[in-house]
Formats: sequence, C-alpha cells, structure tokens
Amino acid sequence: MTSSALALAKPHARRRLRTGQWQGLLYIAPAMALVIVFFLIPVLFTAWMSLHNWPLLGQPTWIGLGNYIRMLSDNRFFAALGFTAYYTVITTIVIFVVAFPLALFVEQQRRGVAFYRTVFFLPVVVGLATASLLWVWLANVDSGLFGPAIRMLGLSEKKVNLLANFDSAFATIVVMVVWKIAGFTMIILLTGLQSIPTELTEAARIDGAKRWQRFRYLTLPLMRRTIALALILSVTGSVLAFDQFYIMTSGGPQNRMISVVYFIFNQSFVSFQLGYGSALSIVLLGILVLLSVVQLRLLRVGDEK
Repeated sequence: MTSSALALAKPHARRRLRTGQWQGLLYIAPAMALVIVFFLIPVLFTAWMSLHNWPLLGQPTWIGLGNYIRMLSDNRFFAALGFTAYYTVITTIVIFVVAFPLALFVEQQRRGVAFYRTVFFLPVVVGLATASLLWVWLANVDSGLFGPAIRMLGLSEKKVNLLANFDSAFATIVVMVVWKIAGFTMIILLTGLQSIPTELTEAARIDGAKRWQRFRYLTLPLMRRTIALALILSVTGSVLAFDQFYIMTSGGPQNRMISVVYFIFNQSFVSFQLGYGSALSIVLLGILVLLSVVQLRLLRVGDEK
C-alpha cells in the first residue's frame, strides 16, 4: 500500500473508532442515567445535608463538619458499630459453616439432588421482612412452635420467650438469617465447585490424595475467587442489617441490638436529625467502599503471578 493510500485510510479508521465509541456510550447511556439519578445525585445531596443542621421542619443551617465531630463523641454510634461488627463476624462464620457442606452435598451426582438444591435454596426467595415476621410468630410465647418444642425436649419447664433476653434473641436472629441466606451462599459456592476441572480431581485421586487433602490443597485454592465473592457479599449484607432487628426485637432487649443502619434510622426518622443521619450514612458508605476495595484486592490476589 502506497503512502498516499495509508494517509487516506487513517482518517477513515479514526472516524470508525469515534463512531464505535459513541455507539458504546449510547448503549450504556440508560444505565448511566439510572446510576446518576438514583445513586450519584442522592449521595451528593446526602453529603450536602451532612454539613447542615437539617431539621424536618424549618430552615437548615450550615455547621460544616459539626455532625462528623459530634459522631466522634457519640457512644451510641460506636456501640451500634461494635454490635454490627460482632453480628457480622458471627453470622458470616455460621453461614459459611452451613453453606459449604451444603454446596459439597448438592454438588455430588446423586438421586434427588435437584430436589435438595430446591429445598435448600427455597428460603432465599422469602423476603427478609416476611421471614422476620414468620420467626417472630414461631418464637411467640403463647402461640409459637419453638417454646412448646423446647418444653417437649425437657430443656425448660417454664414458658420460654426466646426474644426476651440478649443471648437467646441474638441466637434466634442468627439462626433465622442463616436459614434465609445460607442457600444463596450455597449456590455461589456450588458454581465454584462446578468450575473445578474433573480431570484435576481424578488425577489427585489416582495419585493417592485423600478426600481432606483434595479439599485442602485442590478445592480451596481453586475456589479462592468464589469464596472471596461470597465472603464480601455476606459481610456487606450483615453490615446493612436492619429488618430483623427492627421487626423481631425493636432494638432490644435494653437497646443492645441496634445496628448501624437501625441507629441511622432512629436519628433520621425518629429524632428527625436528618443532618446527623446523613453524616452517619456517608460514614457507612465509606465503610462499604472500603469493603469493596478489600473485595477487589481479594479477587485479584494471585492474578499477577
């Protein structure tokens, strides 16, 4: 090709490239509009509100970082943050302890495996608020099923109110959440198990590797990305927990079950301190962004090798 032909071809190539870029922007424009309208603008407005004393009625007044400074001395906020961290750790561990064996069980080709997968996943389709109301009824002292079952097993001679004290109420909520969420985590882990080439498993079995050795040195390393994804989804969901505490215990007993989101709800829509609630929301968003960064880091570990 002559130099003149190359000179004529370059502008056409640039035009095609620009056309392709504009077409790509056109395709993603609806999604961008949704993100801007329903995420970016509300976040910016929330950040603006956090810099004001913003009552429900009346004129907002500028206080700068006053809400954030107030937050540093608010023991109730740190108590909610500590409880949320405690709940997140316990719930995440229990979910994985339950979901991983379930995933290993339904991954095997056996009779009725489709039925088992459906049964284990079925609670996921129930809304969290609905599940909370269901378990409130199950734990009811007079009409519930848990109390009579406990007396039938001889664990107690009196009527048992599982939601009356912190330990039993916390355990009840954790069990409910695990019952509700474990099936979803199981499906995520199942996809990771099914992505492991059967040739590797068969080769390890032929080489004499025991079941635990195959699990420890083959299954877990190959599922690193899947486990990281399931872990971060579980942690993020636990940090944003609200429905179960609001419906099942109303933050009690003795206000010991107030999560961060519940605390933000109280400050914003019970005490009507919208500015302070906005500042708390921005801090929570920062925590979630940090968790997202950790997620990306976990997913990229080993990719450079």
